[in-house]
Amino acid sequence: MKRIGVFTSGGDSPGMNACIRAVVRAAVHQGVEVYGIMRGYKGMIKGEIVRLESNSVSNTIQKGGTMLRSARSKEFMTKEGRREAYDQLKKFGIEGLVAIGGDGTFTGANIFCEEYGIPTIGAPGTIDNDLYGTDYTIGYDTAVNTALDAIDKIRDTADSHDRVFFIEVMGRDSGYIAIPCAIGGGAEIVMIPEAETSIQTVVDTLRTGWDRSKTSFIVIIAEGDEAGNATDVAAEVQKALPYMDARVTILGHVQRGGSPTAADRLLASRLGIACVEGLLQGRKSVMAGIVNSKLVYTPFIDTITKQKIINPHYIEMVNILSV
Repeated sequence: MKRIGVFTSGGDSPGMNACIRAVVRAAVHQGVEVYGIMRGYKGMIKGEIVRLESNSVSNTIQKGGTMLRSARSKEFMTKEGRREAYDQLKKFGIEGLVAIGGDGTFTGANIFCEEYGIPTIGAPGTIDNDLYGTDYTIGYDTAVNTALDAIDKIRDTADSHDRVFFIEVMGRDSGYIAIPCAIGGGAEIVMIPEAETSIQTVVDTLRTGWDRSKTSFIVIIAEGDEAGNATDVAAEVQKALPYMDARVTILGHVQRGGSPTAADRLLASRLGIACVEGLLQGRKSVMAGIVNSKLVYTPFIDTITKQKIINPHYIEMVNILSV
């Protein structure tokens, strides 16, 4: 293999640039040419493909976002769109791909490889940390620390004004951001998609704390919790506890940005190199990940279909530490 392409797709995450940098420099080290595909599958279809040299990725490891940009492509979901993408790759002589993204990215890559046989290896780039086959995903550590920094600041104002803050963090299908934020931020309650927490449980917990002369509270809510978002939960709790001064903060996309932490830079660099090495070893349709500190390659179909379970002990930790 003499020429590969690299692209980012789906939601951006801190550390994607560090991964791109590692892919480029690992490939150059092996004598392989690298082409950057702009805007994911959308750019692949349009032929937005540029040659990357070692100096192309200088001064990028510390930057958030993705230098290759990202976009979603409905066209790539069609056979016609994938055919156009293949024709563009063929035009540039690209023989293998490194896909940096999440389950949607890998779903597309898996189908594309089945149809056209272009070997593809994925690097898990998502703040949600919800991909099976790796203990941590690129951007997760940064997102947690970004959220936790905000929660610490909110705690200050909660204490000053005797308020209850309902703080919504990202996590449409996963509580991986919410859990460490709840433990590290000293939250009284955490609500995540993986564990049912009723509004009544929230009300009872807050009332018990209030009766013990506790006057400020933090409730962390993953955006995909079955009870609703932070605004919905706060409204229901306020009805039951009208004497409490409730406020809602939605952290939103601030969690996706910012300079990646040292942990994310290290993880991204290790996985970027692993993707290049995997392609040169003849691997395809797999994701490079780290499990128990060891590099592993997991089939795309497993990363897409298998659920990554949150350790229930972490949920229990919130309950124990909030007393």
